[in-house]
Amino acid sequence: MHNFLKIISKPDNIPILGLFLLALFFVGLYIKKSRTNDRQEIPEEAKLDDKVQVWPYLVRLEFLAAIIVMAVLVVWSITVNAPLEEPANPALTPNPSKAPWYFLGLQEMLVYFDPWIAGVVLPTLIIIGLMAIPYIDINPKGNGYYTFKERKFAVTVFLIGFIGLWVMMITLGTFFRGPGWNFFMPWEEWDIHKVAVLNNMDLSEYFGMPTHFPDNSLNPAAFIFGAIVVLGYYSLGVFYYFKKRNTDLMNKLGLLRYIIVSFLFLTMVALVLKMGMRILPPFFGVNPVKYVWVTPWFNI
Repeated sequence: MHNFLKIISKPDNIPILGLFLLALFFVGLYIKKSRTNDRQEIPEEAKLDDKVQVWPYLVRLEFLAAIIVMAVLVVWSITVNAPLEEPANPALTPNPSKAPWYFLGLQEMLVYFDPWIAGVVLPTLIIIGLMAIPYIDINPKGNGYYTFKERKFAVTVFLIGFIGLWVMMITLGTFFRGPGWNFFMPWEEWDIHKVAVLNNMDLSEYFGMPTHFPDNSLNPAAFIFGAIVVLGYYSLGVFYYFKKRNTDLMNKLGLLRYIIVSFLFLTMVALVLKMGMRILPPFFGVNPVKYVWVTPWFNI
């Protein structure tokens, strides 16, 4: 484990470790406050009718927070050396060559998807999804107080999307991806000579349908199989709608908002499934899945 401790103690990795710990802390704080409020018929925080003025209460807290952050940064800059490396050498590429921490999630997604999906489509959907939240959120509860019972779907999506995916992928790319972008467990040494033999297979090949013929032309059966799997997966949202279409929730949500919510949610879950299909099979002696649907224009 000494190698893993050495990695997490590197000056440029300390902020990422802090990000991970702070995320866990605030999630734990939210859970604690939510459990307290959910046990009450009307949360105590929701009973408060008095308004708190921005001046001086909020401004004072922000000023104190700024001073504390500045003090921490000053002490940090004195005690921790700046993570500077030697001048760039075009003949010597770092191994592994990692993006800045805020792009590590995108770099990690490149392992599981084509570049255009990982670098264009998924980030665009993330931005659009965040912009759409105020327009698709029809639940007025939970305003001004912590609750899980009244905001189950919203909180679950946040925990899966931000904590379970984004923070996790940044952590994975920082502490578990070593030379050659190979996956290393905490107790393993980062060996630059490690060669990971991954016989990636398309999903259709598991069912005896090769993706391409010997002349490299696309197998129509594999194309149709992949289309059925992908479209069948997204049709789960359609089945759920017809099952719940007469409920009060669906009437309030409306068809358009439901389509947006279900598509974004299923796409987020699909990212988790695709990561699992690449990471987990080698632990069970099975070849990882490379693509679910192969077409002449794109691969999923």
